[in-house]
Amino acid sequence: MSDVTLIDGKAFSEGLRGRIGQEVIRLNKDHNIVPGLAVILVGEDPASQVYVRNKGKQTVEVGMSSFERKFEDDITQDTLLKLIEELNADDKVNGILVQLPLPSHINEATVLAAISPDKDVDGFHLINVGRLGTGDDAAIVPCTPLGCLMMLKDKLGDLSGMKALVLGRSNIVGKPMAQLLLAQSCTVTIAHSRTKDLANECRQADILIAAVGRPQMVPGDWIKPGATVIDVGINRIDAPEKGEGKTRLVGDVDFNSASSVAGAITPVPGGVGPMTIACLLRNTLAATCLQHGLKVPEV
Repeated sequence: MSDVTLIDGKAFSEGLRGRIGQEVIRLNKDHNIVPGLAVILVGEDPASQVYVRNKGKQTVEVGMSSFERKFEDDITQDTLLKLIEELNADDKVNGILVQLPLPSHINEATVLAAISPDKDVDGFHLINVGRLGTGDDAAIVPCTPLGCLMMLKDKLGDLSGMKALVLGRSNIVGKPMAQLLLAQSCTVTIAHSRTKDLANECRQADILIAAVGRPQMVPGDWIKPGATVIDVGINRIDAPEKGEGKTRLVGDVDFNSASSVAGAITPVPGGVGPMTIACLLRNTLAATCLQHGLKVPEV
């Protein structure tokens, strides 16, 4: 391994949550406002249950109010929409998140569109997508790309003029990530499964964001020497070296070979992953301030 710098998402997220907690204290002291986050969970998916539990725990730890609404997977779409309508009208609730996936009989797009864009702390509502695309400061940005940008700016400072390649074009990560980098005056390329000579495109990038969901797809020889690599992928693969039936988590980048070339890289686990809930809390803080006509603090 070269003198590569590991970008520690776990440590960064802890610091971010600490700063958010201080702003929550200030908001309560100066304006008598306590941000509130409502999370809706439908069904018994184990991973979703763990995720929602962690969200609730961290929400309370930073001094916010946590409102959890849990339902069996046979809930009707109309009932879910009625709940969202009630939360939209509740002044104590500043952020609303519906944990995905939803059962097949519920239309996810319809449900997400029902959330007030001002309380859409996931940043998935079409109005927030439009705000982000037009550079509106009121945009609420999806949590994962926001976390990636925070770590990039912390590591590199001014990003203007850098060549950035986003590998993946999803609505949740790839497209908003490209918009965020463009707003930082990067020269941005979005690459995907039909990109010709993908390896060469990657080699041109000062910043490489890998978000395709394919384990260890990007080898070290695709990376420009000294580039900064943000690995969004979280993939579980077999790990026979750990014992029969054992697995381990890897990213979309082959960490070992990439580490010998890159200047800085996020590990998996411990890189981008911990930033997601921290950025959800940041979005809840921002939404609360915007709803009350207050300046959004820099955290």
